[in-house]
Amino acid sequence: MINVIELFAGVGGFRIGLEAVGGFGVVWGNQWEPSKKVQHAFDCYARRFEGQGIHSNEDISTVNAHTFKGHSIDMIVGGFPCQDYSVARSLNGEKGLQGKKGVLFWEITRLMKETNPKYVLLENVDRLLKSPSKQRGRDFSIMLASLRDLGYSVEWRIINAAEYGKAQRRRRVFIFATKNETSYVINRRNVDESKMIHEEGFFAKAFPVKEGISEKKKPQSFIMKKDLVEISDDFSMNYYNSGIMRDDLVYTEEVTPKEESPVSLREILQSGVDERFYLSEAAIDKFKYLKGPKKIERTSATGHKYIFSEGGMAFPEPLERPGRTMLTSEGTVNRSTHVVEDPETNRLRFLTPVECERLNGFPDEWTEGMTERMRYFCMGNALVVGLIERMGKIILEIEKENIDGNQEELDLVYSDTGLNE
Repeated sequence: MINVIELFAGVGGFRIGLEAVGGFGVVWGNQWEPSKKVQHAFDCYARRFEGQGIHSNEDISTVNAHTFKGHSIDMIVGGFPCQDYSVARSLNGEKGLQGKKGVLFWEITRLMKETNPKYVLLENVDRLLKSPSKQRGRDFSIMLASLRDLGYSVEWRIINAAEYGKAQRRRRVFIFATKNETSYVINRRNVDESKMIHEEGFFAKAFPVKEGISEKKKPQSFIMKKDLVEISDDFSMNYYNSGIMRDDLVYTEEVTPKEESPVSLREILQSGVDERFYLSEAAIDKFKYLKGPKKIERTSATGHKYIFSEGGMAFPEPLERPGRTMLTSEGTVNRSTHVVEDPETNRLRFLTPVECERLNGFPDEWTEGMTERMRYFCMGNALVVGLIERMGKIILEIEKENIDGNQEELDLVYSDTGLNE
């Protein structure tokens, strides 16, 4: 059994995916929403996983490392917020945060130091690789260097869930880190970086890609600097949608997925939908404006006039395609909200909370018990569960390789000492 800590757990997307595979046990899960009196996501998590492990509803920065004494932690997972990762040196010469305080990635690394897991699996928005806009790739480079300094090799991939057979065109970056002393890493020391990305690596096994190198975006490699402050001050790099870091060497390449047929919106729609989800004429008119093309003259704070323009969006949504990326504003009169023509009534309506759960691969009524607004909000924050299932299967294969490799090493030690005679 792989013992797991789930951080920033939301309503449990990582856990649902891993437990569907089997072989994983979440021994401790943390979910805490700052400045909220009612902890809707945590309440859902605690209700759905009642009696299974410890459920923590506290600021992660206040969690003491003694919490995990007596637990052998093999893996940390979590979808963490995207924040300012800039680093500066304090008057004492120590590293400190120059940007926004309380950057939650540092809490992940703190718990990694305390629990020493073999595996770390993280999820974030794909723009992380380009953040911040004035110093492209800086934030991700600081993360990579921090994981390197803790003794991990790292692989990453931007994955569009619909390209691998799911119901939503949701793009997210996933980051998989593995301890350098594991057999998985050691056995691939002589496998070149491109082969890792295309064939031998973690994401290559879970999410196959086409052969060949992009002509427009040539692969890049570089040696990551040692000093986090130097990276924070000077580093700028265009990262592509896949890559690997081993020791100081970073390699990144643009890959093309071997696409699988997605689930369409039509396939996830409910029948007999309640009247409250249907749009009024006023709402329909508002949506036509919001989703239509427009050019608007605006004035900046400095008095400069400019033209704001945006293209049109499909209205209503095409039912034969997977859904667009769902946001936390889903279910409101908003440009990003899905509007479908109900196949039974031929009338326009919102998606229901259950349909939003289906877009992310959650069981029906998973978020039942909270307000509808919060059900939409939680699904807008959630990940696509089926992607985690696929990754979980590969982690189990890696775990078997690591266990078998350790046994071979032990057998060699015993044979050298004569203990196995």
